[in-house]
Amino acid sequence: MKMLTETAVRQYRDQGYYSPVRVMPTAEADALRAKLESFEADAGLLAGKLRHKSHLLFTWLNDLIRHPRILDAVEDVLGPNILCWGSSFFIKEPRNRAFVSWHQDSTYWGLDPADVMTAWVALSDSNAANGAMRVIPGSHMLEQVAHRDTFSPDNLLSRGQEVMVDVDERQAVMMPLRAGEMSLHHVRLIHGSDPNPSDLRRIGFAIRYIPTTVRQVAGSHDHATLVRGVDTYGHFEPEERPDADMSPSALAYHAAVTGAHAAILMRETGKEMRA
Repeated sequence: MKMLTETAVRQYRDQGYYSPVRVMPTAEADALRAKLESFEADAGLLAGKLRHKSHLLFTWLNDLIRHPRILDAVEDVLGPNILCWGSSFFIKEPRNRAFVSWHQDSTYWGLDPADVMTAWVALSDSNAANGAMRVIPGSHMLEQVAHRDTFSPDNLLSRGQEVMVDVDERQAVMMPLRAGEMSLHHVRLIHGSDPNPSDLRRIGFAIRYIPTTVRQVAGSHDHATLVRGVDTYGHFEPEERPDADMSPSALAYHAAVTGAHAAILMRETGKEMRA
């Protein structure tokens, strides 16, 4: 084991999650938050399509998906050859109605097999007061369950999707994190989070990791970044690093990649990814 204990790996496999994992000092997380908020001070809140695959837009996020301590923990579960398939900001502004419904990540991603891990990195404290993630332990064993699309404007998910099974919230476990910590969860784990009625902003950056053996089966092509090891399968087109934060070339490349990505996520809806 490089980062996790055997007990931690066993919990992830048995319960579908593990948390918390300290991956950086608070000061380092604060510095990353400052970079985000410096951009937002000039350009407005990061929203819409810019929230997704943001590692193709910002050099410091492209470095974050390669953070050695994050990858050490991921490797302990997924093995040594790792792709970053996606990334998304989940930001809840103070006193805001935004929420995440109960769902499984695997519903529309088209990845097979379902050997996919999310590393949810906290750039601010995330707790009960500001809408921390909650999970249903062991629900990753359910395989894929049916979902309904709501397209609710307050839902942070791309289709506002929610599970079509009864969720016993008495079983839910909250995963509070301090800035610089992360949680790990399986792609089939049922999870969600409530709105943020507090005065404090909640900032999380979700990084989606897969072993190189995973394939895209719902689209004709897809992209990913090799972050550790070697890729002898070539199931995904390699992604380019941004040459500078929000440069014209990075913006154009991000638009092309997320366009193909959105075609997979939004298939059969007749809708585009929310702007």
